[in-house]
Amino acid sequence: MHVRDIDLNLFVVFDAIYTEGGVSRACFRLNLTQPAVSHALGRLRAMFNDPLFVRRHHVMTPTPLARQIITTVRQALNGLETTLTHTNRFDPARTPKRFVIGLRNNLEAPMLSALINRISTVAPLVEIATVRSERNNLERELAAGTLDVAIDTLLPLSTEVRREQILTEHIAVFARRDHPELGTRLDKKAYLRMEHVCVTSRRSGLSFEDFQFQRLGLTRTVRLTCQNFATACHVVSRSNMLLTASESAASVLEDPGLLQCFPCPFPISPHVNYLYWHATAEGDTTNQWLREQLRAAAALLAGSRFSKKNRSTARTRPKVGIPAPTSLAAE
Repeated sequence: MHVRDIDLNLFVVFDAIYTEGGVSRACFRLNLTQPAVSHALGRLRAMFNDPLFVRRHHVMTPTPLARQIITTVRQALNGLETTLTHTNRFDPARTPKRFVIGLRNNLEAPMLSALINRISTVAPLVEIATVRSERNNLERELAAGTLDVAIDTLLPLSTEVRREQILTEHIAVFARRDHPELGTRLDKKAYLRMEHVCVTSRRSGLSFEDFQFQRLGLTRTVRLTCQNFATACHVVSRSNMLLTASESAASVLEDPGLLQCFPCPFPISPHVNYLYWHATAEGDTTNQWLREQLRAAAALLAGSRFSKKNRSTARTRPKVGIPAPTSLAAE
């Protein structure tokens, strides 16, 4: 068998079925009809004299041979993509492009602010969209191109997904300005005595912070659990509760001065964020440009923490007349 006798598009179909785990989803990804994809799979099976995929519980499971050749196939396809990409390099100033980034709630506001501030003039035709990607689907979405990149904590993904550490977010404690029980510092006893707002998307189990408190043998009183930091900061700025979160959490407020920030009195590990992209996008100049912009945005964010500004003004800033806390039911 010689490569000149093979339709290379068959390997595109092979990669799509392998990535998507089914013919129907591969059809959607490739914008082909089901008969066309099924016919291509039949030709592949005849070519390799192997079924390549076996249906199990509504999923097309790759055979040992398919698992053996997938890396080589993807490397070859990536090489062709890179060759084509280098002949038509991405020009952010002139090329319309929509990027999709998988991004967690805690980083969305600060990271997007820094990113848009950086690219608004140099890439006027570029559109940015962020989505929440379930972690068990992240690798599949990166491989399929549904996501261009993602930013998340350290995840157990295969070597087909590249990663690099992009931003470390230290944990801080937020309280409303002029809190009646706090002065210029927050000690351990005060922290454990007070009530807290917790941000988590989990329906059950411990949050990131409470898991670490449990390891320290500590328990705090969580009065409110919500799903996003905008809500948490809004509630904390109008109550006597505390919020334990990454230092940039207060950036979601229109007026971050409504909150004051304290170092966490307990040794809580920071949020370490990683930038993820698929191996097939390694040499893609468009994806490379996006990764570079995100690195720069993360560096900008790391150099302009809310907490640095807020801590430096906590003792000298005049009172701003925040109304007394109201009941949560009235909010």
